[in-house]
Order: sequence, then C-alpha cells, then structure tokens
Amino acid sequence: MAEDLSLVQTDNKEEQYKHLIPQVKGLVEGENNLIANLANLSAAIMETFKFLWVGFYLVDKNELVLGPFQGPVACARIAKGKGVCGSAWEQQKTFIVPNVDAFPGHIACSSLSKSEIVLPLKKDGEIIGVLDIDSFELNTFDEIDEKYLTQLLNLL
Repeated sequence: MAEDLSLVQTDNKEEQYKHLIPQVKGLVEGENNLIANLANLSAAIMETFKFLWVGFYLVDKNELVLGPFQGPVACARIAKGKGVCGSAWEQQKTFIVPNVDAFPGHIACSSLSKSEIVLPLKKDGEIIGVLDIDSFELNTFDEIDEKYLTQLLNLL
C-alpha cells in the first residue's frame, strides 16, 4: 500500500476507525518489523484523529521504555504499576481516563494532556508494551475507542 492515508471527512469517530482499519492492515501486511509497524500505526492514528500524543511504550525488564510515537517529547521510562501506562501493564487491562488530573499517580509528561486511553499490546498472550493516547480535551475516549484500537493492535 502507498504510505499515505485516505482520511474520511466526518466527526463520527466510529466511521473514522472503520475507514482507518483496512488502511492500517495494508500498511502492516508483509512487514515483519515491529518497530516499523508501531511507528506507522502511531502516525496513522495521529493523522486521523489529531490527538495530543499517540505512541507506544515497550516492556524492558521491569520498566516500560518509550517506543515509536507522534507528538511532543515524552517520559522515557515508566515503572510497572506507575501512572496510567504502568497500571495498564501491571493489571493487563485497558484504562480509559476521562480526566488525567483525577487519576491517582498520573505521570504528567505534558501539562496539555487532559484525558487518556492506554491499551496493552500483546504477543503470544504476553504483554510486550502499551499503546498510549493522550487528548487535549477531557472525556475524549470511550468504549468505541477501546473496541477499534484493540482491532488495530490485533493487526500487528
């Protein structure tokens, strides 16, 4: 597939996800390199939704280490169980945070972040990282995001 996206002009995020999924599938099919696929997925999500930050943290021993991302500079390392990303890793589940200031122990890599979603990235049943997305606005993420972001991660 060409390395550009066809964006759908709509405010309906479910339609945007449905339009994005086959394009990401085309980007990652035949590419075995995880870093390349994470980079392209980060870029595709950012280009589609214009979030503050979209990226991955990858498991390295007892820490998450910054991986491919789009957006402002970010925290390089996060301990297991710390912040939203470390909690998603430790508890092996998705976290949807409507207001990051209300999340106990939130790690503020950017003061512009108002809401966040973090999904575990699994390979062969083991968590190898997390997808972290931050928004400029409160209450950005919901079950629709979780559903379609999970589908996007499953393409990897």
